[in-house]
This record gives sequence, C-alpha cells and structure tokens, in this order.
Amino acid sequence: MLKALTIVTASLLAMTDVQAQPKTFIGRQTPKIVNRQFTPEALWAMGRVGGATVAPDSKTVVYNVSYYSVEENKSHTVIYKVNSDGTGEQLLTTAKTSELSPKFIKNGTQIAFLGADAEGTMQLWAMNPDGTGRIQLTKEKEDVEDFTFSPDEKKVILVKSIKYGKRTSDLYPDLQKASGRVINDLMHRHWDEWVENIPHSFVGDFDGTAVTNVKDILEGEPYECPMKPFGGIEQLAWSTDSKTIAYTCRKLEGRDYACSTDADIYLYDVTTGKTKNICKPEGYVRPAVDYTESLKNQKVNTEAPVVGGMTFAGYDINPSFSPDGKYIAWQSMRQDGYESDINRLIIMDLKTGNCRQLAADFDSNVESFTWSADSKKIYFNGVWHGEIHIYSADVKTGASKKITEGQYDFTSVQLFGKNLLCGRQSMCEPTDLYIVSTKDGSAKRLTNENKYFFDNIDFGKVEPHWTKATDGKSILSWIVLPPNFDKTKKYPTLLFCEGGPQSPVSQFWSFRWNMMIMAANGYVVVAPNRRGLPGFGHEWNEEISLNYGGQCMDDYLSAIDDAANNLPYVDKNRLGCVGASFGGYSVYWLAGHHNKRFKAFIAHDGIFNIEQQYLETEEMWFANWDMGGAFWNGHPKTFENSPHRFVDKWDTPILCIQGEKDYRIVTSQAMSAFNAARLRGIPAEFLCFPDENHWVLKPQNGILWQRRYFNWLDKYVK
Repeated sequence: MLKALTIVTASLLAMTDVQAQPKTFIGRQTPKIVNRQFTPEALWAMGRVGGATVAPDSKTVVYNVSYYSVEENKSHTVIYKVNSDGTGEQLLTTAKTSELSPKFIKNGTQIAFLGADAEGTMQLWAMNPDGTGRIQLTKEKEDVEDFTFSPDEKKVILVKSIKYGKRTSDLYPDLQKASGRVINDLMHRHWDEWVENIPHSFVGDFDGTAVTNVKDILEGEPYECPMKPFGGIEQLAWSTDSKTIAYTCRKLEGRDYACSTDADIYLYDVTTGKTKNICKPEGYVRPAVDYTESLKNQKVNTEAPVVGGMTFAGYDINPSFSPDGKYIAWQSMRQDGYESDINRLIIMDLKTGNCRQLAADFDSNVESFTWSADSKKIYFNGVWHGEIHIYSADVKTGASKKITEGQYDFTSVQLFGKNLLCGRQSMCEPTDLYIVSTKDGSAKRLTNENKYFFDNIDFGKVEPHWTKATDGKSILSWIVLPPNFDKTKKYPTLLFCEGGPQSPVSQFWSFRWNMMIMAANGYVVVAPNRRGLPGFGHEWNEEISLNYGGQCMDDYLSAIDDAANNLPYVDKNRLGCVGASFGGYSVYWLAGHHNKRFKAFIAHDGIFNIEQQYLETEEMWFANWDMGGAFWNGHPKTFENSPHRFVDKWDTPILCIQGEKDYRIVTSQAMSAFNAARLRGIPAEFLCFPDENHWVLKPQNGILWQRRYFNWLDKYVK
C-alpha cells in the first residue's frame, strides 16, 4: 500500500518540523549509555541526516540533521557544513525553530534555506557560507514549504499550500463554529489529514536580495503540485536555459483522483505562461472506466495513447533536464491504478519528442537519479536482492552497470564533481553521507553523525540466508543477530513481516522497526524478502496482487520453519511474529494459520477485514488493483483470504497497535481485531495513538511504542 520511502523530502521535513516549535535549542545529544546497551532512548537521541547540497566548486557540502527531544516531545532540524574531505564540520544554524533545505546560490557565496520569520511563518532566507549575514528573501503570507532557483538565478520556484474546496463556514457564514464537514466526493481525506489545503508551485523573480512578482503556475487549477502525501521539490525541474519549468501533476479530482495513478509531466513556459503535457497527445480525453473494477484489464491501460513511441498511463514523476539541454528524463510506471508497477527511467529527446527507456535491463525500480555533467550517463539507485545500490545508465545504449557493492542501502544520489554524493545506511547504521567514486564504486565517509553511539554501544550483525520456497524458488532472508552473539546458545526469534505490500526488505535503518533494538533485547530476527517485493524481478514483484493469502504467506512460513529447523541458535519453542501495514495484515492472517508455531503476535496498522478496508481506505486505486475491484462484483479469492474469516482459529496472544490519524488503514481495523481476540478469551492488548498516522513520529509515543512492544514479546516469547 505504500512504496518504499528511503528519502525524506525537504517538504516532508518542513511539514513535520514547522508543527513542532521547541522551547529550547535541540541539538546533538550524548546521553549516558549503560552497559553498552542500545535502548529506545538512545535511538531517539540519534541525529537523522537529511537532504544535502554540493557547492559549485565541490569543496563543501551543506546538509540537514534532525534531532528529537523526548522531554519536549518535539523535533528540530539544523544545517551543517562540511569539507569534501570530511573535515571542518560546522553548525550553521542555532535558532530554536527549524532551518532546513540548504542550497548554494550565487556561485557558492551564499546558502539559501528555509527558516521562520518573526511571526513563525516559514520563509526563504540566504546566509553566508559561515552562517553569518542572514537576509530574508521572501515575505509570503503562507509557509514556503520548498524551493529551487533557476540556473541563471533570476527566478525561483516556491512551494506553498492553497485553500482547496469550501469549508462549512463558506457554505453557512452564520455557522462559523460548526465542526461538521460536508462531503460530496471521494478523497476528502488523505494519509493523515482532511483535504482542505493542497500544495501549489509558484514562480517569482529574484534580484539577488528579494523574491517578487510571485505567480501560481497552476492558477485556478484544483490540483496538487507537488503531489501529496510525499512529493517534494524533486517533482519540479528547471530547464538549463531557465525558460521552462517541468512539473509533476495528476490533474484529477475526487473519485477520479482516488481511483487513478495517472500523473503526467508538464512543461510550463515561464514567459508565456502556457503549459504542455508531454505524456499525452494534445486534446487527449481520458476514457470512461468502471471504478469498481480493477484498471488492470480496462482500456485505460490497453488503449493508452502513444507519445514519442511509448505509452504513459501510470505514475510519471520527478522530471530532470540534461545539462546539455537536449533531453528530459523522468520516472514512469506503465499501468494506471498500479502504484507498485516497475519504476522505469525514461528520456525524451526535446527536439524530436522521441522517448526511450534507459536501464531496461535492470529488472527493478529506479528509485532516484541524477545526470552526469556531460549528459552521457544517468546515475540512479535501485534495489536488487535486498540491497539498494548505485548504477549508471548509458544514454546512447541504454545499458545499465552496477557501481557500488556491499551490504548497504544507498538512499540518494547526486553529482559531486566527477564523483557522487550519496546517502548510505544499513540495518546496522543510520544514514550518513558518502562520496562514491564513479570509477570503482568505492565509498568515502563524509559525515559521522552518530559516532558517539557507535563508540559506546554494542550492535548486532546481519547475515543473508536463503531458503527454498514451496514452489522451489529461493527466498532471501536477512538474519539479525544479537550483540555479543554466541552460536552455542538458543535465542528467542521473531519473524518480521514487511509492509508495502511491495516495499523491499533491504538494508534499511528504521527509527521504529529497528533491527538493532530487537537484537539488543536478545532476539534473533528473520526478515524474509517474500513474494511481492521488488529486487527479485518483475514476476516476483507481481506475485501478490489478488493473492494476499497465497504464496507470500507460504514464503513466510517457509522462512521461519527453515530458520527454526536449520539454524541451531534459533529456539523453535520461542517464536514471535511482528509486522506493520501489509505486515500487520500478515500477522492477522498468520494468527489464523500458524498451527501453534508462534507464542505471540504484534500487528501495527494492519488490515484485519478486507471488505471493510475496501470501503475505508482513501487511495482507492490500491484497493481496486490489489483486491481486484469491489467485493460486490465477485472477487472471492482476495476477500475470502481476509484475516477476520479465520478468527475461529486464533489461539495466541496478540498486541494490536493503531494510529487514529491513519486514514490509509483506519482505527476500526485494529479495534476489531483486538475485540475479536478478547471475545475469544485470548490475551490481547490495544495500543492506540490518537495523534499518530500510519507511522509513529512523536518521540514519547515512539518510546511508548518500543516499551509496549518489548513488554509483550518478553512476556509471551522470552
């Protein structure tokens, strides 16, 4: 239901940090560590490295780090600068409010960034490279959520939110205090908010000291740009001559928006204000479709119009012009309604309009990308066999080549002179910045944000393990081992069920589902890349839609049975099963099919009743695709595998966790599962967060989550 998100965009950071204004400056922390034990408190004290930008001379890098205060229950983002050899780290911002999204301007003599004005509104600012000489560049009434300057720096794009639709007070001016909402169509709420505001992109003039003449490039259009809930400035791009803005937009509303993923790339002429869709022919009219059926077999996909020799019916996002101005590249999914289709890398010849796919030989997703300086290559990151690495794609031949190696996830990629600047993480360490050689793939550490913790804490290790599935294919699981591991001992073991459902079990570092915290509490973790995950080919990735209770569940049972029977340190009599989102569905389903393998279950934000979920979720394209359409149209295989149909076989303690602001999988799902367990006399607990969404973002809630999580496992598994 949610694709892997390895990069936190500047707009998302701004959104979370603007809402949390701390009373004191929250910065780098060095808490007392007892017995070299990794604890939830230590996890939340770690710095979180975010977006980075390279200076024009490639001698310095500016980047964000976010810190969290458990006491204040708030977060704070600051800006650092570091030399290209890793020396000279300098904190540039010391305000109590967050300052973020740094970008070099004026040939590196200034750094533009977002920060609050005296009224607390986020504005665009500039400062000297040493943090002095601050000047406010915008005086907007609304928060500036993100920005990017044109190559000639005479103009700038600003992302701001505008009012969407009519409030009850607009309909009835005499009822200003009425709390009721009048709803007339789908998509009235999204992710964790009622849709009353949407982001728009504005273009303004910049004279070096101030931004003026700000104009909405989607004036009068009720569409998002960037697209919610996670789109940021990467969804817009300037042409090399500064005359054109490419932007991503799904120009649909209500039911159409809720049921379609058809986003396109548009070119906006800065001089004339005219807009052109480069993914659809002029005059294209979207065909009528039946939104209670899957779009998979409807003509919206099979008869999609051809542009430049290709069809673009699904997500087309994140445009980028080549440095020589000849091409525009973007990421593209082929099929409308399928949010987890393979993410292709497309380039269009701007002179001829012809389109080609690069890296077609890479049978997985292109996650993010950047052009080489000579426009002959595109560097991108993508997942394969549980690791996210950097690859190059040759513009002339289209062929891809792997650049990096190792048990890591490279989470971002951008040019750093002749090399690349990348974020890198693993299950054993959070994100830091590295300089990656384009010649041999070697990675040189640039930041070491959490050195204190790694100097004072013992961490576990992670090993790959392959298992034969019931159909003879091989499943890769990551086996997480406790610190100071003793192979002669037997350990309680957890089966980790991934969400998505098509998000990879790669070398991710999570600040909730953290493998090192689980290991530190004495658990071995088995984390399988079951059927329906990217990184093992298109066929493997596809084999989950309409088949939730099928091969993917067999894979889970194969992985845990193999570990229990063949890894001598796994205690088969002390097994637990945990997961969130689709992983939560997996937990609920396995609770009715595990045949007493497990001693305890934990499900976070999981689907318990699929029929109920079909009519409760907001992004209906997902429900239509994965479930085959509405249950009243006769799609028994998916709906008959709903976990609630197997509650009569539940016999094991279960902890159900849910955020009440989760509008993707709503609270009734966890509440129903908890009620069902208790009605059957099964030990159960319901942990509900009224102020959290599909994730747990607040520090004290995060620590509460960890405490109840391990309290449950220690009670029933250990």
